[in-house]
Amino acid sequence: MRDTSAPRRLLAVGLVLTAGVATGPAAALARPSTPTPGSAGLGDRLFPTLGNGGYDVQHYDLKLAYPEKDPSQTVSGDVSITAVATQALSRFNLDFAGHGPARVEVDGKPARFSRDGEELVVTPRAALQAGRGFTVTVKGFSATPEQPDPEALYGFTVTPDGTALISQPAAAHRLFPSNDHPSDKAGFAVTTDVPSGWAGVASGVRTATRSGHGRVVSTYRQRQPMATELLQVVAGDFVVQDRAPVGRVRVRDVVPRRLAAQQLPKFEAEREQIRWMEQLAGPYPFDVYGSLMIDVAGNTALETQTLSIYDSAVTSLPPAVLEPTMAHELSHQWFGNSVAPMEWSDIWLNEGHATWYELLWAEREGTLEENTGFPTREAFFQRIYALSDSWRAESGPVARPRSAEELADLFNINVYYGGALALYALQQKVGPAAFQRLQREWATVHRGKSASTDDFIALASRSTGRDLRPFLTAWLYGTVTPPMPGHPGWTPAGDPAALKGLRLNK
Repeated sequence: MRDTSAPRRLLAVGLVLTAGVATGPAAALARPSTPTPGSAGLGDRLFPTLGNGGYDVQHYDLKLAYPEKDPSQTVSGDVSITAVATQALSRFNLDFAGHGPARVEVDGKPARFSRDGEELVVTPRAALQAGRGFTVTVKGFSATPEQPDPEALYGFTVTPDGTALISQPAAAHRLFPSNDHPSDKAGFAVTTDVPSGWAGVASGVRTATRSGHGRVVSTYRQRQPMATELLQVVAGDFVVQDRAPVGRVRVRDVVPRRLAAQQLPKFEAEREQIRWMEQLAGPYPFDVYGSLMIDVAGNTALETQTLSIYDSAVTSLPPAVLEPTMAHELSHQWFGNSVAPMEWSDIWLNEGHATWYELLWAEREGTLEENTGFPTREAFFQRIYALSDSWRAESGPVARPRSAEELADLFNINVYYGGALALYALQQKVGPAAFQRLQREWATVHRGKSASTDDFIALASRSTGRDLRPFLTAWLYGTVTPPMPGHPGWTPAGDPAALKGLRLNK
């Protein structure tokens, strides 16, 4: 995610609970465990009530209807969620902050339900045993988009041309019932029903469109697992521009119809950036990519899966700044989307890597100094190193943000530039070749999964054949910045105001 004006803070975290199911003769003799309620929250350190325990979502089938050509209108929907019980469940929760619903079914049978704040509590007719697959269908819910706050674009958002999603870290459930935590990734099918003249576009590949009776109904499928906070559903007076594919990767951009001639040329670099990222990080992990522009000036960009979103303040930036921003969001498709954080304290795995590739692109294009104010990445990292101790004191260690009460608490400057600095230290420690090999292995080994900081430390040690646990633990969890390998003269003692106004690419 990118905020081009100042650090921002967001929240969310959690672990998917998994339970093994016994097989063989012992299983036949075992009695089913006593059903109990699934937890209302996954116990994330920063978002303890986000997500829900007791089940693992496999797939969402989401249908949304937009009655009129009105960006502020209430949207109605149904969703069917296919999941596997990871414990014997007497009841379970879904995250939901919208209106309704009218009806809930479990495996086609009516289920009792109630609302408890932003929780939808579902009690099936019969308890669900551990290991059992089930489908919960929530019918007749609705959600009303919010007017944008230019200081913090977030949630199901009104734009002059329609609506869009800016859900990171914890706003997808403002639109639809879900297990709204990145540790529980799932496949998605999204169907939009909009008035003729409008377009509905969602993450993934469009698989069907039909028109009639003044309506256009389109279905998009995201076959690779996706975290709920990365879903994009945009509907309104937008146009979809298909570009030439990059190998097997389809490329399409979505912009307001009235701004198409002005905005579409600004995204032409994305095709070359896909080729460049594939050389560095391995094959693009999804089937399609592109950019979505919304005409709201909030200084925000976000890596919604397969369709990164940029507001008008970002697309108004000069190419020397906009294109590195685009590289940042594209790199998230590998680092943060395909490999999602296990909990929100692991957000540096997203933002440190994306900042790394943002800087690499600016260096490649000869625009690093215009983008950062420093002539080389080494000079930039030396300055970041000088500020690192003060950032750790203010916001917490790189992999342990102190708070998530506001957007800028979680998405703090140390997560971005401190995270990239830790990667620079790792590269200095193991060498460029071993470092880049690790980057590709991380994107490959954990493809389609959620992974933690400790998973990264473990893979770094295996990949390099060196015990890097003490080194990376100090860099990622320490309250004091360790010595920088290869630079004994660098000192972590600088004025935090020295980088005031520096843009953050989120």
